[in-house]
Amino acid sequence: MNLLRVDLALKSQTACLERFQFILKASFFFLLFTIALPGIHVPDVDAAESQINCSIHDGACSLSLPGFEVTLDIRPKPVKAMHDLVFSVSFSGGEPDGAPYIDLGMPGMKMGPNRVILEKISRTVYRGKGVIVRCPSGRRTWKATVTVPSRGKADFIFDVVY
Repeated sequence: MNLLRVDLALKSQTACLERFQFILKASFFFLLFTIALPGIHVPDVDAAESQINCSIHDGACSLSLPGFEVTLDIRPKPVKAMHDLVFSVSFSGGEPDGAPYIDLGMPGMKMGPNRVILEKISRTVYRGKGVIVRCPSGRRTWKATVTVPSRGKADFIFDVVY
C-alpha cells in the first residue's frame, strides 16, 4: 500500500510539474508577442480616412507641385472598385518633362503594384485605363499617386464605392 501511495504522489508531482512548464512556456510566448506587437504596423483606418484630400465622386481634384498644378479625374462616376476606369491627368502652369504615371494603393498598406500607364492626349493632358481592386478588409480609402518625372509626386486620397 505504501508503494501505491508513493507512486500516486510521484504521478501527481509530475502532472503539476508539466502544468507549471506549460504555463511558463505560454507566459514566455505571450510576453514575447506583447513585446514584438508595437513593432508590427497595423494600418489605422481612421487615420487613412482623415487624410482624404479628394472628393473624386464630385469632380476632378487638384494638387500643387513645384511649377504647376496637377489635376486628376476618374470616370465613370461614381468611382467603383472592380470596374474599368479612365484616369485623366492634366497640368496647368507648365508641361511635364516626361510621361506621368499613376500608382494605385491604399494609404498605410503595402500592396502589390497597380500602375496606370498614361498616354499623351495633348500637350498638358494624359489619359490611361485601370482598375481599383476591392480590398478584402472592406476598406474603401484609396490613394492615386501621380508621379511626374523630375517634378515630384502628388498623392490623391479618396473613397471608392463597392
